[in-house]
Amino acid sequence: MKVVIRHKVGDINAWLAGHQDRVDLFAQVGSGFDTYQDADDPNSVVLVVETPDLEKLGSMVNAPENDAVKAKHTVLEPITMSMPIQL
Repeated sequence: MKVVIRHKVGDINAWLAGHQDRVDLFAQVGSGFDTYQDADDPNSVVLVVETPDLEKLGSMVNAPENDAVKAKHTVLEPITMSMPIQL
């Protein structure tokens, strides 16, 4: 399942420099992700994550042990997760 994760960052360069940390984190809950930046706001980013387990992904995103990584990469709350709608 593809899940869209959106949030803002305080410093896009610090966030971009943390790409390998995101690769390592998301490898625990999925098979990969794509990275996007809003065209009208360079500090607004989107990840599209491929995951078999939405609950595990949500737990990882909200885990207190990942707060230091979020701070290092200037991730700002809220972090919004959206999943596909089955029509």
